[in-house]
Amino acid sequence: MMNTTQSLAGTAEPARSALDCLLRPRSIAIVGASPQFAKVNGRPLKHLIEKGYTGRIYPVNPKYPEIAGLACYPDVVALPEAPDLAIVALPARDVEACIAALGRRGVAAAVIFSSGFGEMGAEGKQIEQSLRACADAHGVLICGPNCLGFVNAFDNVYATFSQYADGDTGAGPVAFVTQSGAFGTAIAALVRQRGLGLGYFINTGNEAGVTFSDLMLAVIEDPRIRVAAGYMEGMRDGPGLVRLAQRCAELGKPLVLTKVGRMAAGVRAAASHTGSLAVEDDVFDAVLRQHGVLRARNEEQMLDMLEALCSDRVPQGGGLGIVTQSGGAGVMMADRAEELGLEVPPLAPQTQVALAKVMPAFGAAGNPVDVTGQFVANPDLLLESVVTLLADPQVHVGIVWLQLMAAHVDLLVRIFCQIRDRTDKPFIICWVAAPPEAVRRLRAEGMVVFGAGERAVEAAAALVRHRQTLRVAAEQRAERAALAAAVERVAAETRGNSFCDGVQSTVQATGWLHAAGVPMAPVTLVRHGDEAVAAWRTAGGPVVLKIESPDITHKTEIGGVLLKLNDEAAVRQGFATLMQRAAVARPEAQLDGVIVQPMAAGQLELVIGVQRDPGFGMVLMVGLGGVLVEVLKDVVFRQAPFSEAEGLRMLDELRMRALLDGVRGQPAVDRGALAALLSRLSVWAAAMAPWLDELDLNPVLVGPTGPVGVDCVMVFRGQKAG
Repeated sequence: MMNTTQSLAGTAEPARSALDCLLRPRSIAIVGASPQFAKVNGRPLKHLIEKGYTGRIYPVNPKYPEIAGLACYPDVVALPEAPDLAIVALPARDVEACIAALGRRGVAAAVIFSSGFGEMGAEGKQIEQSLRACADAHGVLICGPNCLGFVNAFDNVYATFSQYADGDTGAGPVAFVTQSGAFGTAIAALVRQRGLGLGYFINTGNEAGVTFSDLMLAVIEDPRIRVAAGYMEGMRDGPGLVRLAQRCAELGKPLVLTKVGRMAAGVRAAASHTGSLAVEDDVFDAVLRQHGVLRARNEEQMLDMLEALCSDRVPQGGGLGIVTQSGGAGVMMADRAEELGLEVPPLAPQTQVALAKVMPAFGAAGNPVDVTGQFVANPDLLLESVVTLLADPQVHVGIVWLQLMAAHVDLLVRIFCQIRDRTDKPFIICWVAAPPEAVRRLRAEGMVVFGAGERAVEAAAALVRHRQTLRVAAEQRAERAALAAAVERVAAETRGNSFCDGVQSTVQATGWLHAAGVPMAPVTLVRHGDEAVAAWRTAGGPVVLKIESPDITHKTEIGGVLLKLNDEAAVRQGFATLMQRAAVARPEAQLDGVIVQPMAAGQLELVIGVQRDPGFGMVLMVGLGGVLVEVLKDVVFRQAPFSEAEGLRMLDELRMRALLDGVRGQPAVDRGALAALLSRLSVWAAAMAPWLDELDLNPVLVGPTGPVGVDCVMVFRGQKAG
């Protein structure tokens, strides 16, 4: 609902969005306000007054004629105007009637502190659904219920009872949105300790109205915000989260998320390997990475990333240069850098010559550069070493490691300021057991300071990944229209078709995939021994026989596959053997016959699959291992559709990707052909989203002539064309 306000001069202003009224209100009503400022319903008024909110404030409570010198109104109807925002601090039983009254009064938005809704179980969920319907019917945008509210520090809006508002809340470049009230408050307090400053602090509560993504999308548009951070406990809106990530990339603003439940095995019973491997958090992590989101393991890593990303310097590549007092610390950081995909490059000859001129004879002028403790006697040693290292064309971000040095704070602060002024490349200071005064002064100078080497390396990796995100996001924007058009072409071809639920026949599934550009080995369904022999003769060489049944999707588990049959007797006997084995192992199964297929060759086995994820829709998986895929668990996921370039990035994320380059004399596989297969399959899967539930290609054999799928399980569920 749009809410038209009038300026003080009486001139009509353009209508404002409900989200703008929520986050940047010009007037606020506090329904259930209390003169006792220590209470939940008294704290918002306290903060608004003490923090200098300049808009109009309307306490609402029939018990009081005035509160803190402000007129207090008996009910919403009595308000002298329709405020932009209402803070609702009432018992749960009174909230829905309040929202209806606010809507009738023309209030655009409300933040609801009250608990007793969906978090209380089935009955609470019903109450919350009724509240949502009421808010929608009356045109009130709600934040909450069961939330701490929010802070807009830029405009001194304190629609919250959070303890975070009790301290200094100076506005800064970080927007923080959290699904947890208490833990989110703790993170906000830690941000404050780092001196970073939150421009926005928002707790979403139960998200009966605006969601995590809605609120973050709104605040990242503020030009004063440079970095977005979020804490999530669950994901209610996958498409919204993807839109948020894409918009952050368009704006060039990093998005850092921490989500709990990393090890939750949310695995549903599935007919394919793909379904059993698609642990909810694995898919979440992969889709975030696909769209450039930086994921932090915990609150401390989030803060480290934020501190680094708030810097206005962006690395132009992935080369890390290290200067250290300790050779051991340099080795440790170099090891961690390699684990994270950073390069610690050899220094250019001219850099080594320049370093040799300033280094002590017992120092090390490689990368890492070990300046020893000699720089205390000769400050220019540290200064010139770091500046020279950062000037190397293969070094894009630096780390300077030192320890203790409590007696030399003034000297070191001066040196680091000189380094900052003589280079335009980002660098991170790792000062172990640093004097607190040193950390405070360096951060005041806009420098990034950590107390442990691995933390510094991980922050440097976040800087590099953000730079890569901007490049990849630009490619993805250019590809988006073409992918959408490709999906629409495939979807148009399927309109008017009717599909049956359940496991699809191998012949039909193979035909659909082949038409979509996915290389598939030819298959023939036979129902007796003579047909099997005829199919073998047509193949002209060795064949594989596989039992065909919609009830037997893992054929090898019942001995339902026979390989390398190449004479009439073997083929005829093979057919009988498979039918007998299936009848014994699964007497209730529907047996449609046997698939005859020419033997395919390949030096490497992959598994490629698709599943319908409840949050992100169609998700594609590629992995190494064939029948061992569930043991090796070397798999990568992506949201469909995606380009061939994204397919190449998927292959690069496999742990055993070196196998693709050939080992023990085997030739390298054609990565381009594999990426093309992945992209085409992702387009087809996106177009088939109304019907496709699961797809498993296992194995996909990769040989000199490219990849070919030799076994397929395809499952449709629940919808028909129309």
